[in-house]
Amino acid sequence: MITGKNNLRCGLIGKTLSHSFSPRIHGLLADYSYKLFEMSECEVGKFIRGGDFDALNVTIPYKKTVIPYLDEISEEARRIGSVNTVTRLSNGRLRGDNTDYFGFTYMLKKANIAIEGKKVLILGTGGASLTAQAVCSDLGACEIVLVSRNGDVNYENVYEKHPDGEVIINCTPVGMYPNNQVSPISLSSFEHLSGVADMVYNPATTELLFEAQSLKIPCTNGLSMLVAQAKRACELFLDTTIDNGVIDEITAEIEKTTKNIVLVGMPGCGKSTVGAILSEMTGRKLVDTDEMISKSEGRDIPTIFKSDGEDYFRSAEHKAVAEVGKQSSLIISTGGGVVTRGENYRSLKQNGVIFYIQRNINFLSRDGRPLSQNGDLEEMFQKRRPMYEAFCDYKVKNGTTAIDCAKEILNIFRGGTDK
Repeated sequence: MITGKNNLRCGLIGKTLSHSFSPRIHGLLADYSYKLFEMSECEVGKFIRGGDFDALNVTIPYKKTVIPYLDEISEEARRIGSVNTVTRLSNGRLRGDNTDYFGFTYMLKKANIAIEGKKVLILGTGGASLTAQAVCSDLGACEIVLVSRNGDVNYENVYEKHPDGEVIINCTPVGMYPNNQVSPISLSSFEHLSGVADMVYNPATTELLFEAQSLKIPCTNGLSMLVAQAKRACELFLDTTIDNGVIDEITAEIEKTTKNIVLVGMPGCGKSTVGAILSEMTGRKLVDTDEMISKSEGRDIPTIFKSDGEDYFRSAEHKAVAEVGKQSSLIISTGGGVVTRGENYRSLKQNGVIFYIQRNINFLSRDGRPLSQNGDLEEMFQKRRPMYEAFCDYKVKNGTTAIDCAKEILNIFRGGTDK
């Protein structure tokens, strides 16, 4: 971190910023003040001209909106037609730059997504799209096709017009928090795909990226781009040079601090107890999906099962999982049967690292657990075990104490979040 510049007034302007990771990233880069400024389009000009700031980042949908209010813009920003960084020069004039170019180039390289000689489909036509177009052109794409809602190539006819697309880049906010689990396009029709890049970074795995992963297509979210462009913006803010090595370090740190720790396992295996310990150890909020359901229904789980049956409960459970799974930095304790519905996986995995807590079935508590009380526990375990193993990133035994189990989970989580 660069220190000694804490009198600098910086920030981010945009329409909706509650999801932004930018303050965390800039906080790891330097010690200047960095605030979020949400505003409508009609407020942008007045803020830029009269705002009390030294430097700003600009995000969707205002990367083109700010340009008329600037005194000068860099050649790169002019060529792209999009500005995401504004600095106040020593003479008081406002200068616009585009650090997204550097960020997007870094993201593609980091993900090993080659552009040269490829046919690239770019989703969206806003400021982010302009950057992607410039980078892909400079990297030697053989053809660039713009896909938009009302363009000649749109989300209905792209499958017939351009089934030979080789790289798809999402520059729209479709699938971004809080409107998770939707995708701008289906990938199955593109038989020659060699890469998918989604500029969305929250959730960490969008529906578009889930599909790319299922098809074994190299893909990436936009977090490394966000950090890389922030690093470049920080250099402009401070008129300095920062080693690129900090990009990967901060990206990894943001992943660890924002991803949820998700606990799955048999009823009575200790998820709630371990979750409470993890919450205390990390300062993260603990969310129990069974408690969410009981609160929303106004009755306990056994009563729900008795009155409405398991199917009703599973539907209520999915709603709870979908809501909590799209949030960040939580400890999530799930019900024992959450794995019986496949759609719950993406809800939990999109922003989470999933731990399967294993415990000898002879020690499983049956209290308040309708299926454990009324069924064959061994039969349930044999049926669900492959589901738990398919859902999880890591398996952890709860064989000694809950504290030991929590410590092991935390050690794994802090050491890395790849399966």
